[in-house]
Amino acid sequence: MQSPDLDALIEATSDQYRDYVNPSLPNLLKFMGFGTISHSTDGMTLTDVEGNEWLDFLGGLGVFSLGHRHPKVIAAVREQLDLMPLTLPVFFNRLQAELAELLAEILPGKLRYSFFCSSGTEAVEGALKVARVCTGRTEVISAERSYHGKTLGALSASGRELYKLPFEPLVPDFRQVPFGDLAAMEAAISERTAGVILEPVQGEGGVRLPPDGYLLAVRELCTARGALLIADEVQTGFGRTGKMFAVEHYGVEPDLMCLAKALGGGVMPLGAFCGTPEVWEPFRAQPWLHTSTFGSPGGNPMACAAGIAAVRAVLDEDLSGRAAELGDYFLEQLRGLQAEFPTAIREARGKGLLLGLEFFDEDIAGLTIAGVARRRVVVAYYLSNPRVFRFEPPLIVTRAQIDHAVDVFRQSLQETLALVEGVERE
Repeated sequence: MQSPDLDALIEATSDQYRDYVNPSLPNLLKFMGFGTISHSTDGMTLTDVEGNEWLDFLGGLGVFSLGHRHPKVIAAVREQLDLMPLTLPVFFNRLQAELAELLAEILPGKLRYSFFCSSGTEAVEGALKVARVCTGRTEVISAERSYHGKTLGALSASGRELYKLPFEPLVPDFRQVPFGDLAAMEAAISERTAGVILEPVQGEGGVRLPPDGYLLAVRELCTARGALLIADEVQTGFGRTGKMFAVEHYGVEPDLMCLAKALGGGVMPLGAFCGTPEVWEPFRAQPWLHTSTFGSPGGNPMACAAGIAAVRAVLDEDLSGRAAELGDYFLEQLRGLQAEFPTAIREARGKGLLLGLEFFDEDIAGLTIAGVARRRVVVAYYLSNPRVFRFEPPLIVTRAQIDHAVDVFRQSLQETLALVEGVERE
């Protein structure tokens, strides 16, 4: 039986959230089945204050690609903590230089320079600014259902009205076209277009894959018309889709790339936007063109230490290859579920370990998430497409854990469908 002290602690925390953090969030978390307090993590597992273990199939929305508390990342951050947690921007930061060089070795095409920050939305903001100053143009084209962050510039590029309408008017000269519609993209790019920003695989849009040849054709359009191509790999980078970067599936070399989430190894907040020498040219005339207190030009030594350890772990452990192999297996199991529940599940799709199950009914998806949570597997839906149930486990996941998650999903969906059928009969 649960201790009354724990009950009181959980309720007090819920009240503090309601009174000082977000008034409606506690009820939402409880409805989804996550109405407890996280206490510790390790590998694929989260343990709550009640001692229950949860299997993580959400992966921090792409943050925990290495799993929780990867020992090499933890050791690197601890070592740097004892030396110098933060530094001054007037000195060289050796770790920032080392991480930038390491990224240059693995980035596709001519991408070479990196600016470090603390989040994906900051990386997008920086890339948008550089695209404008580099081209002398102002217009930015993005895709419907895209997700690039929630600061004003990144939100202006994003494609779901639910998050945009409350903050209008947003930054001018942003346009969205349907993802995968090459004719619409060709019509949109003009002599005013500074850049086109796309997720190679739309994540929050519900794991939407581009049609064959689409991204390469957009690359060619941008080159022909003097616009820059910005690849938002915040969620897809560092092995998630079965390649180090998702653009590699499609043979595309962008002018700018946005990174975050897994870059910090699941230990430190760390983002970056990276560019070619041509795109970086404005920094030659004005090195302080874009700055960040906890990012470049000084850099964050602890975050950079985490980034170096994380990138090396992805390479040393071949997590890209692991994601490709286990992603194929996982997708096969999910397509089996689609065949088993054809009236509930519209489609199973994905690339690597970025996978989604699209429901016909958004409410069925939400109820099923709650059932999965009751069985202590962590999942969620995608922000720009709540009909899609997301599976985004750490890349260290095993086949046995995949089988368990699939079985839990099956039980939860059966329970949901039986409940809905019973309500309809009444």
